[in-house]
Amino acid sequence: MTTYDITLKIHRYDPDQEKSWVQTYQLKAGRIMRFVDLLRKINDEQDPTLAWGSSCEHGQCGTCSMKINGKPLLACELLVENAVAQFGTTTFKVEPLDVAPIVRDLVIDTEKAYQRLDKIKPYIINPKPQPGEGKEHLIDPKALERYVAATRCINCFCCTSACMSGHKNFLGPNAMLATIVRVMDPREQEKAERLQCLYSNEGVYRCHSSQACSFVCPKEIDVAHYIALAKAGTL
Repeated sequence: MTTYDITLKIHRYDPDQEKSWVQTYQLKAGRIMRFVDLLRKINDEQDPTLAWGSSCEHGQCGTCSMKINGKPLLACELLVENAVAQFGTTTFKVEPLDVAPIVRDLVIDTEKAYQRLDKIKPYIINPKPQPGEGKEHLIDPKALERYVAATRCINCFCCTSACMSGHKNFLGPNAMLATIVRVMDPREQEKAERLQCLYSNEGVYRCHSSQACSFVCPKEIDVAHYIALAKAGTL
């Protein structure tokens, strides 16, 4: 059975002392252990005070998003053997995402992160009337095909962390994606408000088209493609 001698250099933050530092942990790891398993191993065997977030651990909630050697990703999806192959090292720098204030260690204030997303109202504002009692809206498969990939977004904020456009002036790739989904959704009647948000001072024209969002998306959504459609006015 293949094992690795792994070194994790983890960002620590104590809010009580307002103190930040990097702490190094050495551990042996099997090749198919995930990074959440490594963090749990540290809690169990070395340091119960290390704080980090997780929930589903199946790549569907985004709670365990963090930066590994500078790349935003989901710690529940990254296997040790894949990390060694991808980064070419057994030493990994582990940091929280920089999209919101740090609560403790690798945990960020997700409510603050969601404030940008909440601005765009990520739900149907004015749905079309139901076609009849007990009936549902039917969407033509060809219409759905144009944007169904974008609905896989789990709002892990990896794309926002990787974005080169800056968090202060840009609502973020995931917020733009959520708006674009509703513009393309035939059930949404409030298109004007959606478009106003897309083309506002915090909207798609703040995007620098680096495509970093598509590169890091754990759900393999081509976020940059949808933003390009919005810029071209071809949604």
